[in-house]
Amino acid sequence: MIFSKKDAKVDVDSFENIQNIKKESKMPLVKKEEVVKDPTSLNAILGKGSKFEGKLTFEGTVRIEGDFVGEIFSEDTLIIGEGAHIQAEISVGSISVYGEIKGNIIAQKSCELHAPAKVIGNIVTGNLMIESGVIFEGNCKTDKSISLSKSHTTNTLSVKTCGENTKV
Repeated sequence: MIFSKKDAKVDVDSFENIQNIKKESKMPLVKKEEVVKDPTSLNAILGKGSKFEGKLTFEGTVRIEGDFVGEIFSEDTLIIGEGAHIQAEISVGSISVYGEIKGNIIAQKSCELHAPAKVIGNIVTGNLMIESGVIFEGNCKTDKSISLSKSHTTNTLSVKTCGENTKV
């Protein structure tokens, strides 16, 4: 291919335009208030070595890698990391567990237990998935008509499993 001086100038101009676009792209295109929340993005993380005690409510996706004692409520997604130790009553839209939970779980949409998770407590969920290698001690009930309310964490729920009534 043969290039003329004219072609070279176009390439230089194109390069300058690309540099200007890169500089401009670092500036926000919309105001902060106008940014639409992405429900799949991680909104908060309680990292390894962190300890928290109390009530946690949140929107979006939260990941816990540390220790938590108390109550957790959200209509969105909770991820319990592999090193996490949770002692809580949990009511969420969906949950993925890789760590340890001692307490009851209500997950409106889905509950996924991934190895090496350990769950000691009862589970009520719309959809349950337990991977090989998980330790689960408790009762479970799948119910697609679960509706979440903050009162779920403090009230007892009667679950019928294997012909018995078990309090959750």
